[in-house]
Amino acid sequence: MTDDNQDTQRVVRAGREVAAPAEAIFELIADPSLQPRWDGNANLSEAPAGQRVHGVGDMFVMTTTSGNVRENHVVEFAEGRRIAWKPAEPGRETPGHLWRWELEPIDAGHTRVTHTYDWTLLSDEKRLPRARATTAEKLRASVDRLAALAEG
Repeated sequence: MTDDNQDTQRVVRAGREVAAPAEAIFELIADPSLQPRWDGNANLSEAPAGQRVHGVGDMFVMTTTSGNVRENHVVEFAEGRRIAWKPAEPGRETPGHLWRWELEPIDAGHTRVTHTYDWTLLSDEKRLPRARATTAEKLRASVDRLAALAEG
């Protein structure tokens, strides 16, 4: 695949059914301090407690495994159903990539979970190699780890 073809695939998704209620799964996502427990990309190190997201405009801080601090600006939110954020270096504008989680209840104990990485608006050239390396398989690893926690 050429770089031109890779650049056309700027929205990557993975999803599956999880045997847990949407509300329980959502709590694992909306509380940033819990995210390192299910991160399948080995990218998240820690986040201070007390940052539970409640709506669009919220911001939470995360430290990556490489020691970088990221401010994550919440741009989509529906309690128990949808959350999306754009990361940025502290005090800087977001470079344009977005992480999204969508939860669709199937019944009281099962939920369809979809994880999306969208870098269609990514403007920072130095982030392009990492964006290209974010595959559906890597997203699925996060979904699988999240499922294991929610179902356990």
